[in-house]
Amino acid sequence: MYAGLIALSILFLAPVVWTMLSSFKTRTELAARPPTLLPESFALDNYTEALSRFDFGVYLTNSTIVTVSATVLTLAINTMAAYALAKYNFRGRNVLFLVTLGTIMIPLQIILIPLHQVVADTGMTNSLLGMIIPPAATPTGVFLLRQYMLTIPDDLIEAARIDGAGELRIFLRLILPLCRPALAVVTIFSVIWRWNDFLWPLVIAQSQSLYTLPVALAQFNSEEVVPFNYILAMSVVSMIPVIIVFLFTQRHIVKGISQTGLK
Repeated sequence: MYAGLIALSILFLAPVVWTMLSSFKTRTELAARPPTLLPESFALDNYTEALSRFDFGVYLTNSTIVTVSATVLTLAINTMAAYALAKYNFRGRNVLFLVTLGTIMIPLQIILIPLHQVVADTGMTNSLLGMIIPPAATPTGVFLLRQYMLTIPDDLIEAARIDGAGELRIFLRLILPLCRPALAVVTIFSVIWRWNDFLWPLVIAQSQSLYTLPVALAQFNSEEVVPFNYILAMSVVSMIPVIIVFLFTQRHIVKGISQTGLK
């Protein structure tokens, strides 16, 4: 079993390691055939030149603002929706949950034009708000949080009500602390989705000053000589925030996934 896990780990980590090592290579080394694994010298020229040549700081700031804001908004909306679907009894609750869950099967390309029209009518085109608000409520996040909240005993909530706690206090002081593993899972998923999102920011951002990192990296392919050494260096830098978030939330992820219906 351990041998199989090690083999799978190597398989999945190989592209990441190759990208990191290649980010230190020159264009000549990247074009060499057969390709080499290790660079001739581990120089930081690709990183320093990429940061000075392109507006990397602007793209990084845009990605950070969009990812952090969208993740916070996603957690707020999804937790409230999941709590209502898990702990409140009202007519049509199951139907509403099935409809919400069914939207997972609808790809973004199908609703892209009407969604863009709504954003344009509200004046959010070519703005960071247009990238943050529309994709905030995710049915996957609602599903994960609802499944976890179903494991919380109803008697615990009733006891809090008997003690005089209001609904808002129960939600903030009781439900949210108990849902930390599930919140960690939704957080890491949301960070990955928003940080790596390409299509929606590409449609909304009409000005280069609003590009996020994935959109900015794609624009380098339009140059006559594609600077793969710079693209690889910037790609490695763009991995760092996601890795940091994962390291801070990893101890909750396994527990959260195992208790949210993804066993």
